[in-house]
Amino acid sequence: MPVASAQQVPTNPADVAQPGGKVPGAPKLALAKVADGFHDPVGVTAANDGSGRIFVVERAGRVRIVDKSGKVLPEPFIDLTNFNPLGSDVQTGFVEQGLWSIAFHPKFKDNGYVFVHYASLPFNGASIIARITVDPKSPDQVTKEQLTKSVKVLMNIPQPYYNHYGGMIAFGPDGKLYIGKGDAGWEGDPLNAGQNLNVLWGKLLRIDVDTDDDTPYAIPKDNPFAKADKPQLMSLFGINEQGFALNKIGSRPEIWAYGLRNPYLFHFDPKSGDLFIADVGQNHWEEINYQPASSKGGENYGWKFNEGSYCHPAMSADQKCPIVGVLPIAEYPHNEAFENGTKANTGGCSSQGLGVANYGGMTKTYLIGDWCSGRLFGTAWDDTAKKWQLQEFMQTQLQFTAGNLDADGTVLAVNCYCFYTDDKGPNANPTGALWRILPADKVPSGAELAKAK
Repeated sequence: MPVASAQQVPTNPADVAQPGGKVPGAPKLALAKVADGFHDPVGVTAANDGSGRIFVVERAGRVRIVDKSGKVLPEPFIDLTNFNPLGSDVQTGFVEQGLWSIAFHPKFKDNGYVFVHYASLPFNGASIIARITVDPKSPDQVTKEQLTKSVKVLMNIPQPYYNHYGGMIAFGPDGKLYIGKGDAGWEGDPLNAGQNLNVLWGKLLRIDVDTDDDTPYAIPKDNPFAKADKPQLMSLFGINEQGFALNKIGSRPEIWAYGLRNPYLFHFDPKSGDLFIADVGQNHWEEINYQPASSKGGENYGWKFNEGSYCHPAMSADQKCPIVGVLPIAEYPHNEAFENGTKANTGGCSSQGLGVANYGGMTKTYLIGDWCSGRLFGTAWDDTAKKWQLQEFMQTQLQFTAGNLDADGTVLAVNCYCFYTDDKGPNANPTGALWRILPADKVPSGAELAKAK
């Protein structure tokens, strides 16, 4: 397997992969259904505790368990819709709001810690990140009493608009909790959140959750801005310009990377430790960002100055502008790429990262499903060509919303039918399903496959 390095990060827009490439070693893929009947499934993960359970997140505020036989257990694992005596704790008034993600502590089998990230109804849509402790006597259901008794709120991040929350939380190979936060909404980043280091919006955050019960979280000492705003005496002389450039006064120490629009999903490669971020685009381009495991953080991914490797605001594909920060490794256009009517037959509208595949001939291949076109893409480094490739594997009839790795390393995906402008609510939309992405020749006999368009 090629060694990941900073040399794999594109330095020229021409090096950013677009549809039409071929992922080295990739087989023909298929999506085999595992289970269905989920109400607006928007997240999925595995506990990696030896139980073989898969946990599907429903937007309304419930987490369902699929056991190792593929059966959906009748009672939710976590239910945030009925423990609050005044009603649900989760705000779902707009399709981008809800319970987005859960993450199991690396030592979950010992401590029972599971973390949740959702839009809070009592706090006017603010992002809540909280820890819940699972009672080992009730491993498949956190009761109301256990939830209320054990919950520990780590972060309460206000949200000025009702979109661009981000959403995913996940533990990295370093044991730290990473949090995707969108630019807080509307369009075009009116708050300039992506480039503003004084706010948490438009960022990938990194915190240490292994603290005592009186401390919500700690700042990892090696976070790039951990000491940027430390109290110090003023000194005018003896500091060069590079030294002054390190003084990011007011920077939030939780920030790991910035210049992101809506990093709803991101995933670590469990083999290399490399990080992939699917950053949802504005009107023209969807982008996949990459951070090698050797990174010390602090990357600026360019929003709102750039959308992918292009200008923002943009009117045409040949518009010229400076590139700010780090280029993506791959990008694909929207179905109608520009306002002049340019059409794309390989496009979509919202990139949903699904997970890193290392099976079926694929190596460090990041799979991406598009929310509106149903396309399944994969991007991987081509060591022969010395560039990234972006391949469209198939176009399904699914509305991809999220994905993650099963305990055995297989990429899982979920789909909903939560329509953006015709949303009937998280409990009334048509139900979605859980899928396993497999080489077509490895699909179990009799499995139901996702239909292609």
